[in-house]
Amino acid sequence: MSFQRFYQTWFDQLKDMVRQLNQVPGPAISDQQHELHQQLVQKIMSHYYEYYRVKSLAAKNDILSVFAAPWSTSLERSLHWIAGWRPTTAYHLIYTESSILFESHVIDILRGLRYGDLGDLSPDQLARFSELQCETDGASEIIGLTGDIDGKMEKLVEILDKADKLRMKTIENLVELLTPQQTAEFLIASAHLQFGIRRWGINHDRQRENP
Repeated sequence: MSFQRFYQTWFDQLKDMVRQLNQVPGPAISDQQHELHQQLVQKIMSHYYEYYRVKSLAAKNDILSVFAAPWSTSLERSLHWIAGWRPTTAYHLIYTESSILFESHVIDILRGLRYGDLGDLSPDQLARFSELQCETDGASEIIGLTGDIDGKMEKLVEILDKADKLRMKTIENLVELLTPQQTAEFLIASAHLQFGIRRWGINHDRQRENP
C-alpha cells in the first residue's frame, strides 16, 4: 500500500476514534466510562505511533515524496515544518483551548467551582508547559538549522526522523502532564484542528481547480 492510501485510511480511522472519544462523558461518571475513556485515549496514541512508524518506512523508500506530501492539500503543505506540524503548535493549542474554557467558566471559578478541564490548569502545569515549550522550541531550531545536506538523501531521512520523534515526544510530554480528562480534550482539539485545516485545504484546492 502506498503511503498516500495509508494516510487516507489512517485519517478516516482517526476521525472515527475522535468521534467515539467525544461521545464519552467527561469527566467519566462511572468506572465503565472511565475505562472506555482510557482505552480510546490509548487507541488514539497508538494510532499516532503507527502513523510515524509507517511514515518512517515511506521516507526511507522515497524521502522526496514524503517531503512533497502529495496526499496533503496545498494549505496543509504551506503550514508544514520538515514534512509535518511544528511541535510548538501543540502548546499554542492548549493555551488557546485553556483560555476559551477559562473565560466560559470564569463566573463559576470565582464561586469556587472547578471543572477539571483544560480551562482549569494548575499553576504547576502552566509552569511545566512553559519549560517544555522552551525545550521543544530549542530542539526545533537545532533540527531546522541542520542545513548542509550535500545532496544526500540519507541526511534528509535523518532530519525527518528527528523532527517526527520530536513531534511524538511533544505529544507524550503533554499527555503525561495533563489529567485524563484534559488529555482527552487536548487530543480532540488537536484532531479537530487537523480536520479543519484539511477541510479548508480541500475546499481551497477545488476553488483553484474550478475558478
